[in-house]
Amino acid sequence: MHKIILILFFLSLSIVNAQNNLLAKNYFEQGEYEKALALYTNLYKKNKNFNYFKAIVASHQQLENFKEAEQLLKERLNNKRIIPQLYVELGHNYSLQKNDSLANINYDKALLFVNESKRFNYGRSIGESFERYSLLNYAIETYIIAMNTFPDTDFSYQLARIYGEQGNLEKMFDSYLVLIKKNPSYQGIAQQNFSLYISENPAEEGNVLLRKALLQKLQKQPDVLYNELLSWLFIQQKEYKKAFTQEKAIYKRTGNNNLSGIVDIAYFASNDDDDENAILIVNFLIENASTPEEKIAGYQHLMKIKLKTASEKEYPKIQKSYEDLFNEFGNGKKTYQLQLDYNYFLAFQNNKKNLAVSNLKSFSKQPLSRYQKARIKMLLADILVFDEKFNQALIYYSQIQQEVKGDLLAQEARFKVAKTSYFNFDFTWAQVQLDVLKKSATQLIANDAMQLSLLIKDNSLEDSTQTALKQFARADLLKFQKKETEAISVLKSLLDNHKGEKIEDEALLKLGELYEDNGDYEKAIESYLALIEFYNEDILADDAHYRLARLYETKLNQPQKAKKYYELLIFNFEDSIYFVEARKKYRMLRGDEIE
Repeated sequence: MHKIILILFFLSLSIVNAQNNLLAKNYFEQGEYEKALALYTNLYKKNKNFNYFKAIVASHQQLENFKEAEQLLKERLNNKRIIPQLYVELGHNYSLQKNDSLANINYDKALLFVNESKRFNYGRSIGESFERYSLLNYAIETYIIAMNTFPDTDFSYQLARIYGEQGNLEKMFDSYLVLIKKNPSYQGIAQQNFSLYISENPAEEGNVLLRKALLQKLQKQPDVLYNELLSWLFIQQKEYKKAFTQEKAIYKRTGNNNLSGIVDIAYFASNDDDDENAILIVNFLIENASTPEEKIAGYQHLMKIKLKTASEKEYPKIQKSYEDLFNEFGNGKKTYQLQLDYNYFLAFQNNKKNLAVSNLKSFSKQPLSRYQKARIKMLLADILVFDEKFNQALIYYSQIQQEVKGDLLAQEARFKVAKTSYFNFDFTWAQVQLDVLKKSATQLIANDAMQLSLLIKDNSLEDSTQTALKQFARADLLKFQKKETEAISVLKSLLDNHKGEKIEDEALLKLGELYEDNGDYEKAIESYLALIEFYNEDILADDAHYRLARLYETKLNQPQKAKKYYELLIFNFEDSIYFVEARKKYRMLRGDEIE
């Protein structure tokens, strides 16, 4: 019984001390330094915790009781067990009194401990103390001395971070390269930090210095690590041919038949419409593929690139190329993804929906996985929606939800049920599906569900007949069917007949997107500017700013106008999903202007 009482006593004492510590910390943060000092002094009497001691010193300094702080620090430094970072604290105390000479004397004493104490490495604690007071040159010296004195220690990460803060990019890059050479697990962290100092512009100072550092390392001590980082840098600069050169060097040097790095570059190049280099890279993948699966994946990518720029006159040739591939590799499970791509092309581009449906139904009878069969049904249903056979499509989408319950594909199918119902003007059933998705779907699907849900709700309250919403849904379907001219006509009619209604901003944004798709950039600009003029306080205003900026930057080659709309987005729409990308683009364009 006595032991239990003792345990409870010490437990309650511990709880009281923890509460007093939190209270003292709160007083300090709120600027009530006298109350903080009293509490910390009382706590330190009961428990000689070093953190309490430092808090007492800091409280005295905030109250400008510098002599009291000095006395406490000197007394502690006179103990048998010296804590050398207290020389930094004492130096800081003199610095607060503008006595720089005495401050520097104590800073130098701290450095002596790093150099002369061969048994203990004080580098981290003293270096962090210097950093706390922004004494970065002293911190650098501390870490360098510690690494020279204790060769097994490595403060390259701390040095790289400090050099970055100082803007000394050359030394920062070098420190990171030393670090990841010793510990490759830091490569991802290094690349994240490099991203802060480089841009898409190869002529930027950071880009030039990093490239120079990597090339020098490669010349002195060849290592695939430096090829990987050069490849990464060239990808950031969208110089895919140069990145490809580095990845080929890695591929040849390692000799492990790993083509994953080259595959990544092919995708990046293709996504950035650098089709010439994408085709060059994919052909290399096909030639060096070690398995039929890799070769098929290469051909699949090659066909996608060719389709991006193919005219209708070239479609028979494209179809023939697909058929030749099936003759070579077969029509079975091995060419599963290639067959999906082929039938998508037939239905959505080559106007051969019936052939695509027939192919897919036949293919689904093969011994495939449940997921693969569900994916085939998804494409079948999409084609049926494209053909406005909504009820048949809904059956397939519903089957998918049952067959792959809990899978992302099932959520995608539910969203397509909502979208198909919306196309078919069954807004009530669409809303039921969207309400489920908003709560349980992945972030991407949930966001799409939220947008469609808001569109339906906002435009059903004022207009019980939902006339404008039906026109908008019709335009949406026409866009899905790649009938942009008809969709534009429907939206223009909607805007003429429903001026001032809630759907107007949605219609203006959609109209701008359609004009962009048709290459009519001046009319796209008119639509976005109209949205900004009349609905600048509404939810789609940031979309209009972003699309305008991207249009001026990527299509019209007018960087100053692009910069203007990126800047407006940054300053007026801090919560926008485009904020981070807009800031990055704005800084890049501003840098171009300075140069």
